[in-house]
Amino acid sequence: MFHIGCHLSVSKGYRAMAEDALSVGANTFQFFTRNPRGGSAKAIDGKDVAQFLEIARTNGFGFFLAHAPYTMNICAADAHIRKFAHDLMADDLRRMEYLPGSLYNFHPGSHVNQGVEAGIRLIIETLNDVLKPEQTTTVLLETMAGKGSEIGRSFEELRTIIDGVRLSGKIGVCLDTCHIYDAGYDIVRDPDGVIDEFDRIVGLERLRAIHLNDSKNPYGSHKDRHETIGNGSLGLEAITRVINHPKLKRLPFYLETPNELPGYAAEIKLLKTLYRE
Repeated sequence: MFHIGCHLSVSKGYRAMAEDALSVGANTFQFFTRNPRGGSAKAIDGKDVAQFLEIARTNGFGFFLAHAPYTMNICAADAHIRKFAHDLMADDLRRMEYLPGSLYNFHPGSHVNQGVEAGIRLIIETLNDVLKPEQTTTVLLETMAGKGSEIGRSFEELRTIIDGVRLSGKIGVCLDTCHIYDAGYDIVRDPDGVIDEFDRIVGLERLRAIHLNDSKNPYGSHKDRHETIGNGSLGLEAITRVINHPKLKRLPFYLETPNELPGYAAEIKLLKTLYRE
């Protein structure tokens, strides 16, 4: 089954997100766990979650993907920022247990002139502290475009983080098509080569989700500006190959394109016509 969804706002509640997803033809979705530019989180309403889970069950929804806020930098140079990020991630993972078996995606962070090695060490330290054996959530490292001092711009950096995490069974990867193209992985001209490289370095068994985005910037630009599907430097032909690639097509896809609900509805409708069962 083709599981395709978009990014929705949790501020309206879980049931409302499920209804919005259905209204645009989605059968899964991504949402921020809290204010993406801050730290506040809406209190969880158990009744709302129960209604949401029932809608999801009856409509055959795929994995839900929660996205950590952009302010969460677990490898920041400032110890107070790291503490804030640590506590935020720990709280998010507790809250995620209301949606058992879901996915939680985060940007690995920016080392802020400490160097990649130091940044990776700090990421590993936090993950080893917040991951718990009893959690049902899989935490996903997102592939990054490589702007500034971002960590996660290469498959090797992601592999190093995974190798340092004690509960490695709780860790996976979310591949962002815009980010990896901007990072210098040519998924347009050589998708098989990129996927094989990921498999060799990270392992396809770690790949749990795909952010499906076009890019406003050219190949290897190390920027991070998403474009609507088919209107960027990746183009519709390359995106069609991604969603139909035999090693990817059974994964859940999540749109993060610059859209409101009507735009997402149009993209989902288009992508469904291009997907081959």
